[in-house]
Formats: sequence, structure tokens, C-alpha cells
Amino acid sequence: MSQFSWQRSSYSGSGDNNCVELAASDTTLALRESDDPTVVLHTQRPQLTALLRHIRTSTARAVSL
Repeated sequence: MSQFSWQRSSYSGSGDNNCVELAASDTTLALRESDDPTVVLHTQRPQLTALLRHIRTSTARAVSL
């Protein structure tokens, strides 16, 4: 995975290995957890956007119930 430049989530804070990291190339996005960087999920922007939108709207509905 050396072709990627990994970025840590701003919600992760600093100092521990409990965070989500994201990297992008021209054709794909890669996600991994810092506590096990050998497991990488590859996706594309439209699919990740749809997933995040779904999570946000599901969370908003759950909070308003």
C-alpha cells in the first residue's frame, strides 16, 4: 500500500491507534483502521459518498426518535 498517502480522520485525536485512515488514488479510495493496517477496503467515490450519506441520515433519524 505504499502508493497511498494515508490521512487520519480528524475525529481520531492523536496518540492512539484507534482511528480510520483514508487514502486516494486516481481511480480508487482506500480505507483502513490504524490498529490493523493490513486490512484495506477499496471503493470508489460514488459508493463511499452513498454509504456516508446513508449513515448520516440513519443516525439523524435514530437521534430524532
